[in-house]
Amino acid sequence: MPNMRRAISHKLQAWSESSHRKPLVIFGARQVGKTYAIKQLASDRYDSLAYIDFSRDARAAALFDASLAPAELVPKLEVFLHTLIDPDRTLIVFDEVQLCERALTSLKYFCDDAPQYHVVAAGSLLGVALKRELYSFPVGKVDLLQLRPLSFEEFLWARGETRLADAIRDAYENAPDQAFALHDRAMQLVHEYELIGGMPEIVSAYVANDAPGIDAMESARNKQQEINVAYLADMAKYATPTETPRIMAVWNSIPQQLAKENHKFQYKLIKSGGRAATYENAIAWLDAAGIIMRCTQVTEATAPLKTFENSSSFKIYTADVGLLSAQYEAIPQDLEPATDKAAGFRGGITENYVLQQLVASDSSVYYWGTTSKAEVEFIARAKQGDVIPIEVKSGRNVTARSLESFRERYHPPYLVRVSARNFGVGNGIRSIPLYAAWLLGEDLQ
Repeated sequence: MPNMRRAISHKLQAWSESSHRKPLVIFGARQVGKTYAIKQLASDRYDSLAYIDFSRDARAAALFDASLAPAELVPKLEVFLHTLIDPDRTLIVFDEVQLCERALTSLKYFCDDAPQYHVVAAGSLLGVALKRELYSFPVGKVDLLQLRPLSFEEFLWARGETRLADAIRDAYENAPDQAFALHDRAMQLVHEYELIGGMPEIVSAYVANDAPGIDAMESARNKQQEINVAYLADMAKYATPTETPRIMAVWNSIPQQLAKENHKFQYKLIKSGGRAATYENAIAWLDAAGIIMRCTQVTEATAPLKTFENSSSFKIYTADVGLLSAQYEAIPQDLEPATDKAAGFRGGITENYVLQQLVASDSSVYYWGTTSKAEVEFIARAKQGDVIPIEVKSGRNVTARSLESFRERYHPPYLVRVSARNFGVGNGIRSIPLYAAWLLGEDLQ
C-alpha cells in the first residue's frame, strides 16, 4: 500500500506524546487500515517496533499463558522478537488482539505497573470476539480510538486532490453563500467515492492506476466482494450456529432496506413475519463488529437528544458506502440523476455516504420523524449546542417540506440541506454540497 494519509495520525501522535498516556486500543471493522496506521506511527515517532500479529503466529499467544506482569512479559517479547525494547523509543504492538484475550488483559498491568512503555493493541470484532467471562476487558486502563474507512477528505488526499480538498474547506469556512467554481469536478469525485468507498486497500488499488477507468473500477469491485466474503466468514466464525444465518440475513437485507422510499429498518423485509425478537441480537452483532451504522429515531428534537431516543425505530447503513454499492452491483451510470424507480436507490446511497462523513468525526447522529410523513434524514447537535436538522438529497431538485415542519416546531437557528447543489444560503437554509459533508461532521458534537 503506497503512503496513505490518515486524519487519525494526529490523534496517534498526540497519544504517543501525552504524559497521561495509557495503553491504546484501536478498534474498527476489518480492512479499515488499523495496522497501516500503527506502523506509520512507529515509523514517524519511534526508533523500533516490537510487533506481534496473533493471526499470523499462533505461538505468540503462549507468551501470555503465565504471568502478565510487564517485568516478566517484556523480556519474553524481546527473546521472541529478537529485539531490544526501549521504553521511550520502542512501540509495542499486539495486532489482531481478539485472538489472544490474555494479551488484551495484560494492558491493565502495563497501565498500572509499567506506564513508561508505549503499547498499542489493535483488533477487529473486539465487540463480539472476546469471551469476557474468561478474561476481563481492561476498562479504565486503556485509551480507546476507533478507526473507520477513509472519509471523502482522505479519499481526495489519496486521489492526489489535496488542493481540491483545501479549496472545499476554504469555501465551507469562508464563502458558504458563494458558488464553488470547482463544483462539477468535486461532484464527479463524490460519485466516484460512492462506488469505491473508503476501504484503504481498495482505494489504494484504484488510485494506483494513473488513469482510473473501467478496469480500475472492476478491480476495486472484485476487492469489495472479497471483503464481503471475509465479513461473512467472520459471521460464521464468531457467532453461534443459530445466530450466524440471522446475522447474514440482516446484512444481506440492507440494500433492500435502503432502496425503498422509507428507509426505516423493517424486519419483514428480512423474512415474511420477521420480528425484533428474532433479529435484534443479529443487528447488535453487526453493530458491535463495526460493519454497520445504526441511526436511531428521536421522538423530540430537543437536547440532550439521547433522552428522546426511540430504540425500536432505526435505520441501518453499511459502515462503508462502497461496500453497499458493491452489494447493489452499481455502476457509474446508476448514480446519474433521473426520475425513475431507482430514485430510492440513489437516495439510500447518498444517505449512507453522508452519514459516513458525519460519523467520521465521531458525531452522534439521529433522525427525526413524526406520525405524519414529515421526516428529516439526520439531526445532530452543533458544537454550540443547538439541535440542527440535516436534510439529504441525492440530486439538485429539492423541497423543504420536512425542514419547514421541523422549523415550525423547534425554531432552530438555521437549517441544513446536503445535496448536489452548490454552496448557498437562503430562507434560513444553508445549502452544503455533498462533497463538503465531512466538514459538516467536524461542526457537530
